Amino acid sequence: MDNSSVNLSENAIKVLRKRYLAKDEKGRVIETPEKMFRRVARNIAEADKLYKHTKNAKETEEKFYKIMTNLEFLPNSPTLMNAGRELQQLSACFVLSIDDSMESIFETIKNTAIIHKTGGGTGFSFSRLRPKNSQVRSTGGIASGPVSFLKVFDAATQAVKQGGTRRGANMGILRIDHPDILEFITCKENDKAITNFNISVGITEDFMKKADAGEDYDLIDPRTKKATGKLNAKEVFNLIVKMAWKNGEPGIIFLDRLNRDNPTPKVGEIESTNPCGEQPILPYESCDLGSINLSKMVRNDKIDWDKLAGTVETAVHFLDNVIDMNKYPLPKIEEMTKGNRKIGLGIMGFADMLIKLGIPYDSEDGVAVADKVMSFILAEARKASIRLAETRGLFPNFKDSIYDKPGGPKLRNATTTTIAPTGTLSIIGGCSGGIEPLFAIVYYKEVMDKEKLPEINEAFKEIAKKRGFWSEKLLKKIAKAGSIQKIQGIPDDIKRIFVTSHDIAPEWHIKIQAAFQQYTDNAVSKTINFAHEAGIEDIKKTYRLAHQLGCKGVTVYRDKSREEQVLNIEAKEAIKIEEKVAISKIVPRPRPSVTYGTTTKIATGCGNLYVTINEDEEGLPFEVFMQMGKAGGCAMSQLEAIGRLLSLALRSGIEFDSIIEQLRGIRCPSPSWEKGGRIFSCSDAIARVLERRLVKRKKNRVSEKNSISENTNVALMTKKKTGNIVGVCPDCGGALWHIEGCMSCKACGYSKC
Repeated sequence: MDNSSVNLSENAIKVLRKRYLAKDEKGRVIETPEKMFRRVARNIAEADKLYKHTKNAKETEEKFYKIMTNLEFLPNSPTLMNAGRELQQLSACFVLSIDDSMESIFETIKNTAIIHKTGGGTGFSFSRLRPKNSQVRSTGGIASGPVSFLKVFDAATQAVKQGGTRRGANMGILRIDHPDILEFITCKENDKAITNFNISVGITEDFMKKADAGEDYDLIDPRTKKATGKLNAKEVFNLIVKMAWKNGEPGIIFLDRLNRDNPTPKVGEIESTNPCGEQPILPYESCDLGSINLSKMVRNDKIDWDKLAGTVETAVHFLDNVIDMNKYPLPKIEEMTKGNRKIGLGIMGFADMLIKLGIPYDSEDGVAVADKVMSFILAEARKASIRLAETRGLFPNFKDSIYDKPGGPKLRNATTTTIAPTGTLSIIGGCSGGIEPLFAIVYYKEVMDKEKLPEINEAFKEIAKKRGFWSEKLLKKIAKAGSIQKIQGIPDDIKRIFVTSHDIAPEWHIKIQAAFQQYTDNAVSKTINFAHEAGIEDIKKTYRLAHQLGCKGVTVYRDKSREEQVLNIEAKEAIKIEEKVAISKIVPRPRPSVTYGTTTKIATGCGNLYVTINEDEEGLPFEVFMQMGKAGGCAMSQLEAIGRLLSLALRSGIEFDSIIEQLRGIRCPSPSWEKGGRIFSCSDAIARVLERRLVKRKKNRVSEKNSISENTNVALMTKKKTGNIVGVCPDCGGALWHIEGCMSCKACGYSKC
């Protein structure tokens, strides 16, 4: 029995119960958080028994249990979920190779499905595949190219339910010199396509030089290794920036930098990363990650370096043990992972640490703390790895590593540090995510009947009470504003410390990322946030700064740049949320016995069309009927069919805008003019009527916003002001935030990665 208890927030307990704690065959939770941590600690400590000259495994178990229950360190989610249970798959992510053959492609799809089934994410490089329209000698056919197979992988992922809780997450990468690079850069321009992949362009140093100079560069056929054409580097770079500005993808990774820091170049070349980009690994390697909670490493307004050093040593020991206790999905993955024994120790709670130290995130002092903390963690992690090597041996591929030289460190692990996303871990740990700033001062928790109530950052609330400016009225003001920067009555020094992601200029995001990258063996997962008003040149400037300061990759997100975002503060967005939740269920709402609506007359080339749009009790467009003069027969049956399909779409929650987009501009042989505008067909006329109704409904909703309950209105306002929201959580209907390069829900812990 565990007598100790974990100090967890209500939200953390909810996340643990939903996603981590063991359940019986009927889905009932049969494990407490304490028992979960005990299960994990006991299982991972068992690896000590494999080695001579190690301390008692029970002593190790207690150390592991203590740092987890104190929320000082947490391993990646698969370890918390699966250690000591039947699955025993403990890795968060994998990279697989795709060679230029149908056999390799579909073997990799099979392996991907196996990995996703165990709860892991996957990264791929599609750069070895021959370009589109190349001849296939064996069959005489024509190759379909990397993007077509990217779509095949995406469809396969959609068909596999990951770990019983979520779809698999993937990273797809294509080299900048691949002949199909333009198609790849634009393949996610429609953000409803390829939904199970993040994509990044693999950029070389040569390309960046030529982009700066405006020069052409060669496109190389990966099969023949010969140049097949040229593109202007500056124009291609501008296209990447434009697409990232439009919807956040593609990201970029600097391939030469990944391989410059490849610790085992003789074993293989790094071609890809895991889904969030922080773990560049060789094909068939897996990553074992964990994060130290920096908010727990401050005592009396100072960093407790001794405590941090001890936590690093225990965490490295823990992660090295994970490699031995892991049950790998494929034999080749086990061989590669144990050959290099890479671990990725990262952090969370950095923003909280800065707040406790009284240091603004967007300041030179903030960058200095990042530099000092991460350099310390790297140094201590390597010391811990060297100590493990003395009793357990070097990693098996050490002779093929960059460390095998006079004076090189004798390491147990080829890499020791990574800055990974900590979406759910930071909820459990009760801290800010990764190295990100605060995403909001106020957030919302779901209570009875799905009502969402505002909760304020505890550190801010504590300081506000201590300084005498706290009130419930202030809470409501902050919730409406999303930021405290323009609120009267809050001291300037407090405003300076409690900055949120959209209060911070992009260059400070990059400076913090670069400071951490300097002392990170692998890479850093971070999102560079931009206001909606940011221009393409702002994105371009940030990409160049990231390259200049030594980052290994960049992910940007411009507020409201994805079509599916739920952002507007007006009351109309309550409608959008309801519509989007309905989409995920695809269950048409039942028809009420009474509906109310209006009929609009509009002239078409076939005669006057009368379009009736009815609404339900909540004022939502619900059904559509059409009548055209005395028309009958085929014309009337077509209109009835369109009306039925429109009604079904509306009752199923399809967005008004999407319906209008599908009908607008359809042409027939008999166009007409109506109020100075051209009507191309009956379908086009229906779209015009729907569009007018939409505009009218928006105006009505804006004027009615004051009648909406205060909590709902406050919630919507916060979503607008704090930004980063990219959609609706498929699990709880809450907001999905774009944080740490990944889409996550702060309400229930759902993560697309």
